[in-house]
Amino acid sequence: MNEALERLISSVLDTVGFDLVELRIGGSRARPTVQVRIDRRDGKAVTVDDCAAASRAIEARLDAGSEMGERYVLEVSSPGVERPLKTVADWRRFVGARANVLSPVLHGREEVEILGVDAGEGAEGKGPAVVIVRDARGQEQRIALSDVKEARLAFHW
Repeated sequence: MNEALERLISSVLDTVGFDLVELRIGGSRARPTVQVRIDRRDGKAVTVDDCAAASRAIEARLDAGSEMGERYVLEVSSPGVERPLKTVADWRRFVGARANVLSPVLHGREEVEILGVDAGEGAEGKGPAVVIVRDARGQEQRIALSDVKEARLAFHW
């Protein structure tokens, strides 16, 4: 259900000009909670009005279908300062920023600096997307995006 719901919510958000950053399903069977994190395409911060517009669009679609039933709770918010990095576009957008990355290439979780993205290696640009990072020892690492188990922007108070 999560993949189908993710596709549905992504398509609804696309019609109102937002991108889906993260989808979490929680709550109970009787009252599921749908948590949606959105981002603006222009790079500006997500506002309360943006969340309200996205919420109305998603709610209209969920209410018209049978995906969630009648008693779901919908929560729409910005991705926050420790937003997840999932797509090549996410990584490109935050070149120069620091991220907490979980990957076997790094032997676990490590805070790194994002140096760049190679969308495809090899001849004719084919192959897996690779993120280029600088680890805590100052070493440049190339990590296939498929080897990144989790990544979030690092935020220091």
